Amino acid sequence: MKKTAKKTSTREAETALAQVAAIPLIGLTTLVYRELRAFVAAAGAEALKKVLEDERTAICGPRYAHDPRRRARRNGHADGELVLGGRRISVRRPRARTSDNREATLPSWEAFSSTDPLTDRAVEQMVVGVSTRKYKRSLEPLPEDIVERGTSKSAVSRRFVARTRDQMDAWTKRDLGELDLAVLMIDGICFRDHVMLVAVGIDAGGTKHVLGLHEGATENAVACTALLTDLRKRGMRTDRSLLVVIDGGKALRSAVRDVFGVRALVQRCQVHKSRNVADHLSSNAVPHARQVIRKAYTCGDVKQAKKLLTGLARQLETNHPSAAASLREGLDETLTVMGLELPRALERTLSCTNVIENLMGSIREMGRRVKRWKNGRMIERWTCTALSEASNRFHRLKGHAGMKKLVAALRERDDRLASGVAIQEEAA
Repeated sequence: MKKTAKKTSTREAETALAQVAAIPLIGLTTLVYRELRAFVAAAGAEALKKVLEDERTAICGPRYAHDPRRRARRNGHADGELVLGGRRISVRRPRARTSDNREATLPSWEAFSSTDPLTDRAVEQMVVGVSTRKYKRSLEPLPEDIVERGTSKSAVSRRFVARTRDQMDAWTKRDLGELDLAVLMIDGICFRDHVMLVAVGIDAGGTKHVLGLHEGATENAVACTALLTDLRKRGMRTDRSLLVVIDGGKALRSAVRDVFGVRALVQRCQVHKSRNVADHLSSNAVPHARQVIRKAYTCGDVKQAKKLLTGLARQLETNHPSAAASLREGLDETLTVMGLELPRALERTLSCTNVIENLMGSIREMGRRVKRWKNGRMIERWTCTALSEASNRFHRLKGHAGMKKLVAALRERDDRLASGVAIQEEAA
């Protein structure tokens, strides 16, 4: 018993000793981290000071030495600012004057001061979720003897507004003539009393492109037509067939017809159609309806799919006439892609608006950080920022290997339109 008690007390003593030893180690780690950061900042400042002084010496010659080839004279120091770690810091800048009494430029100072990464840093911080009020807290602290500025809420907000305004202007004026587009997707997102319409294009290689956006009071035909007209003015071709995927809104369908005419091959989103029908049904009728609709949209045969859907509409006619009407409305346009006989993976991708819906999700996620929308211009800037951020993560379209077959089908349709065959088929 005594031996066991001795071993236990020894273990307790060793444990207590380890805990005591860990206390100064934690403090030492914190101290080293803080001192290392201060050392790096101070060393960088000293290195910059030396570089600037060496450049002044190269212009003015050695101090207190007579040099007939001297091009300039020393002129003391002046307060200046450079960017470091997302803020501006005060730096003493050595000065020199030429023989004609002009300020001599120091190459290093010109190089450091000509670039301003502050705006990029402010936009990046806000994109990842840092508010303007917490911007300063998100930066690495500097030694207390370094004077800093440019981290206030108003300063960060001004930089964010300026950059996003320039970015939006650049986006809305881009030339679209060089894009070989095969697919156009359009959708809208609501911000209180405003609606932002967004257009996404997919080229012949399966690469996605954000084409444009338009702000309106509602998702009506006027706003939709304005967006499409702007795309046409910026070079998007409307003289050849294009697959247009939409959610089924009548205003959007009308705008597509007005701008593209018969060149638009419209595909209504199958997911939206299924949801719309289900919204008109009682809870016990929904499972059967969804099963039939799913079977129709996955059968791969247009005639069979249409037979299944029209049969379901007849079944729903008596007890759920609104659901039957919703199913029949635009039924043929929900089967457009199926009729092109594309590879299954590409058919599934282009039969719904999931591609642009994912993009809208990115806009909603970023929009949640804004507590108050001041005006439509602010909504445009934030939407543009979200689109830019999301487009950096774009992947090629799922099923892009079948895009060649889609393009071939569109060009074949153009040939039929030229002979008037396609118009007769659509009229029938």
